[in-house]
Amino acid sequence: MRKQFRLIALILFFMGVNCALAFGQHTVRGIVKDAAGEPVIQAGVLVSGTSQGTITDFEGLFTLACPADAVLEVSSIGFVTQLVPVDGRTEIEVILQLDTELLDQVVVVGYGVQKKSVVSASISSITEDALKHQSNARIDAVLQGMTSGVTVTQSSGAPGASSQVRVRGVGSIHESAPLYIVDGLAISGGIDYINPNDIERIEVLKDAASAAVYGARGANGVILVTTKKGSAGATKVSYDFSYGIQNPWRKPAVLNATEYAIIMNEAAINNGSLPLYDDPYSLPIG
Repeated sequence: MRKQFRLIALILFFMGVNCALAFGQHTVRGIVKDAAGEPVIQAGVLVSGTSQGTITDFEGLFTLACPADAVLEVSSIGFVTQLVPVDGRTEIEVILQLDTELLDQVVVVGYGVQKKSVVSASISSITEDALKHQSNARIDAVLQGMTSGVTVTQSSGAPGASSQVRVRGVGSIHESAPLYIVDGLAISGGIDYINPNDIERIEVLKDAASAAVYGARGANGVILVTTKKGSAGATKVSYDFSYGIQNPWRKPAVLNATEYAIIMNEAAINNGSLPLYDDPYSLPIG
């Protein structure tokens, strides 16, 4: 009887040892960083194939109890998910790489970020390459014909006169001019002071979804202007110039000096005054 009891106890002991080896847990401590060596906050660390996991703290550190042969699935928004085998280690360092494909699917609008699929139809972009083919002296002339849904009309025929810019028509019976944002700063009174050659990129936000962060000021559309900035490297000097020739399409016929004096004398007499010129015919004809 004692032999049978010992045999049963021995069997149970070996079964317990095997279960402890099979389901044994050990603590893994690690840190999650990006390619620049900065800690990744709130990154998810999950034991692959299970719901057991944790997240990193403000220093990118995490502690997780898992099997020695587990595979950790580390993920974070904007980074490529990585599978890291534990292999019995207790200290792990994970370097996450940026997900460039994911970054291409977002658009920065004002102070926020939105999915490109949501606002791509309501945003028009004019890049530096497109601006190189323009030789306009005014920024409103740059917008003309370069973006869909943007109407640029000249309010006066005077040289240097500003133009009216309307984004998707007239949205109000009062002021319908768009909001101009130059390098993140709201500008009132137009942006005629900017040299078109200093512009790197122009973004036109046309609807409420893309211009929502600007509130009521962006009700008539928002035009984002990014100017050029210096870059590191050797000094480079470039020179661009353009020229144009203008000719009047019609020269109106004008009076000579004699004819002008006669007309002015007639106007003075009809007004009850004395003639302005004593002898109009003494004036040069040419």
